[in-house]
Amino acid sequence: MRRLSSSVCSPSSHRLNPVTSMATGSNSLIWFRKGLRVHDNPALEHASKASSGSMYPVFVIDPRYMEPDPSAFSPGSSRAGVNRIRFLLESLKDLDSGLKKLGSRLLVLRGEPGEVLVRCLQEWKVKRLCFEYDTDPYYQALDFKVKEYASSVGVEVFSPVSHTLFNPTDIIQKNGGKAPLSYQSFLKIAGEPSCAESELLMSYSSLPPIGDVGSIGVSEVPTLEELGYREDEQDEWTPFRGGESEALKRLNNSISDKAWVANFEKPKGDPSAFLKPATTVLSPYLKFGCLSSRYFYQCLQRVYKDVKKHTSPPVSLLGQLLWREFFYTTAFGTRNFDKMKGNPICKQIPWKEDHDMLAAWRDGKTGYPWIDAIMVQLLKWGWMHHLARHSVACFLTRGDLFIHWEQGRDVFERLLIDSDWAINNGNWMWLSCSSFFYQYNRIYSPVSFGKKYDPDGKYIRHFLPVLKDMPKQYIYEPWTAPLSVQTKAKCIVGKDYPKPMVMHDAASKECKRKMGEAYALNKKMNGNIGDDDLKDLRRKLETDEESNIRNQRPKLNQVLKYLMRF
Repeated sequence: MRRLSSSVCSPSSHRLNPVTSMATGSNSLIWFRKGLRVHDNPALEHASKASSGSMYPVFVIDPRYMEPDPSAFSPGSSRAGVNRIRFLLESLKDLDSGLKKLGSRLLVLRGEPGEVLVRCLQEWKVKRLCFEYDTDPYYQALDFKVKEYASSVGVEVFSPVSHTLFNPTDIIQKNGGKAPLSYQSFLKIAGEPSCAESELLMSYSSLPPIGDVGSIGVSEVPTLEELGYREDEQDEWTPFRGGESEALKRLNNSISDKAWVANFEKPKGDPSAFLKPATTVLSPYLKFGCLSSRYFYQCLQRVYKDVKKHTSPPVSLLGQLLWREFFYTTAFGTRNFDKMKGNPICKQIPWKEDHDMLAAWRDGKTGYPWIDAIMVQLLKWGWMHHLARHSVACFLTRGDLFIHWEQGRDVFERLLIDSDWAINNGNWMWLSCSSFFYQYNRIYSPVSFGKKYDPDGKYIRHFLPVLKDMPKQYIYEPWTAPLSVQTKAKCIVGKDYPKPMVMHDAASKECKRKMGEAYALNKKMNGNIGDDDLKDLRRKLETDEESNIRNQRPKLNQVLKYLMRF
């Protein structure tokens, strides 16, 4: 396999490629969406080799994804928070820089991608359209339309599977036409990926020139300000920079510590580590395709060969990469994967809707510092450790608030820089015990779980500075601190920091009861639960909850009287 190396090129190749006359040969168009990299990019490789004329590298800015939405709950567009938009722009800028070093450049256009692509194919006399295959429903529908047009005018389409190690269609076919629903069954069916021994093209000496762009409005990669955002849009930005260069640097830093790679074990990571995260933070680079998952796989295999002993899937680093493959495959092969209703693998549970509770969770105002610090990190950085994600997802759904996983999914989908349709939906179903994982009695405590990693509360003090002077014995439960302690810490609970929106012990007990009844109904009706069945169960659960609250009120009053003594 060829190692990544800096291309040797003349100074002129770093400048913008001059416009040339329309080539008379066969022109290619490489359409970037994800796959924002030069290394191991089969679509780019095919476009460059097959082009005897010009090659047009294109990225289309989709207004629905990129334009500011003032009505959204956080800075960003209607579909993405500003952190992810910024990460994408940085990735595009880095891709453009890489292409310029090879005598090309990134042509940035704006508009509905399908319509823009059709205009480009027409005006640039393109004979070959190349783009990476994408399993997301949005791109599946878009690609069908583009392929249909290309076929009607005789344009060759090359759309290789390179965002994942495996072709989900192949796995599903091997499994009798159904997506495997467990990680172990997926591994058994998938086997070793075809890229395990293949040589990946990691660098180029040059790329074909760009032809005349004609009347098509082409621009450089825009800045945030040019898209209508402000640099002061947030008081703190994600510390993770986008782009292929950063992805490869981060990968090399990770795999250079062979002992760390060999001993990596997911359950033992520290979710409170923020200055130096206890994981690779490669997920956003894999999401945007700044890093090839196939190259990552081969790098891990080389490390494993060089060490005497290493961890194995599902907990190893390779295991994490294969979890990604599992969710991609299952998502691709499951109808309505992003919904509870009409989703054949999702349990039907009468989750409640409470917009005030959802907003408090989303904005980091639940009254539980561990939960709130995680959500503030998400708002500020667009990222948090996977075990931190587990904590807040469990709290919102089956652990404490019993709010629909789809609503939590929407918040993650907007704010995460590594938001990935298949993985995000799969994990929310998993953590809400709606699919894949069913041990709903195992709940993450919003107090003790974080405390075992960070007893001094350094993570909380960083992301919730209002609690920075709270003594460590109260940092996870500030409402238990005497008023004199709260006063000295300049943080009065109920004034400077919220009171707990629920009491965890009682709330989790109530959630377990609701989950038990929902599971029983799913079993009784073999999953064939209609809207009326869910409404009936919801009414019953609400009636039972009100009865329990009435019975517990005397005990609660006693607790309040005790607390008011301080």
